[in-house]
Amino acid sequence: MRIAYVCTDPGIPIFGTKGASIHVQEMLRAFLALGADVTLISPRIEGEPPKDLAGIAQCHLTPVAKGDPETRARASLALNAEVEALLGKSAADLVYERHALYAHAGMEAARALGVPGILEVNAPLIEEQARHRTLVLPDAAERSARRSMAAARTICAVSPAVAEHCRTLGAQSVEVVPNAISPARFPLRPSADGPFTLGFVGSLKPWHDVGTAIEALAILRKGPVPDARMLIVGDGPERACLANQAQRLGVDRAVEFVGAVPHAAIPAFLERMHVGVAPYAASANFYFSPLKLYEYMAAGIAVVASRVGHLPDVVSDGVTGVLVPPGDAPALAAALADLAASPEDRIALGAAARADVMAHRTWDGVAAHVLRLAGLSDRVAA
Repeated sequence: MRIAYVCTDPGIPIFGTKGASIHVQEMLRAFLALGADVTLISPRIEGEPPKDLAGIAQCHLTPVAKGDPETRARASLALNAEVEALLGKSAADLVYERHALYAHAGMEAARALGVPGILEVNAPLIEEQARHRTLVLPDAAERSARRSMAAARTICAVSPAVAEHCRTLGAQSVEVVPNAISPARFPLRPSADGPFTLGFVGSLKPWHDVGTAIEALAILRKGPVPDARMLIVGDGPERACLANQAQRLGVDRAVEFVGAVPHAAIPAFLERMHVGVAPYAASANFYFSPLKLYEYMAAGIAVVASRVGHLPDVVSDGVTGVLVPPGDAPALAAALADLAASPEDRIALGAAARADVMAHRTWDGVAAHVLRLAGLSDRVAA
């Protein structure tokens, strides 16, 4: 079985460390594990791939150079012709594409070839670009999105909110397929020792409400858990602001900013955490499927997450984790204090969370589901 994996998003370095990069890598691994021959098509295949991905065939599209937003948008649109030409000469049995702004050729080429096209959608990209960056050529962006979704056999949306967004763009066949974990990357480890440590793993972006977690840490240290610490693994534009906040609240010596690390190093940092936090601000349009949440659970550490979007479908409150109101530092601090005071409850929550994701939320399971959606289950290698 031959799979063409298309990712034309110039913001995703395929072999990088950001969450989107890890998502791509894990899907590539999962397809390989099912016996597929995979060809990767992208403008950002740079650096050394992990050893287990070194054998994947690579088709390098023209890189989208840094510059003004309109120049980059037009360069992204131009990639459609390259993708169409490459796929037109391929013998792919399946085209699997990570949805990108201005992209439509992958799904249309699959339809022209008469093979299934599966479109993975991770966010409402047009709205996200307009809110957090600079959206140019909005009509072209919407046309491409509608074309891609109309041509896809099935769309895999990472959350119910993303699925609903796809339907507003005319998508007919949409499945909710959340993020997942690779069990082999998270062997069972002993519980962390030392001072009570809450941890955050992820990019330091505005929508990751890490500031609320730092505020909760300050509450803990002034009251029930005076030696509490926080470990922040990741980097991003909010780092300086968060460091200033920690200093202002008098907890800067209790907060360790690790920076970005290779994904393979994440489990070692999770071992140092007693609780993993996934804080988010209140939002009527929350659409994320946080990779960090599944990885905390896989590591067997207790999870405290905001009760927002579909996160209550991921974390069963009081069973596989604890849910708190979004943006509420006192509530987060209270939940953390309870877990600090009760190691038995904390360990039980972590064990239940680990059992849940190991049974139901693996990348191999996601890839197998994709093949079922594509009508290719019978092509899986024995």
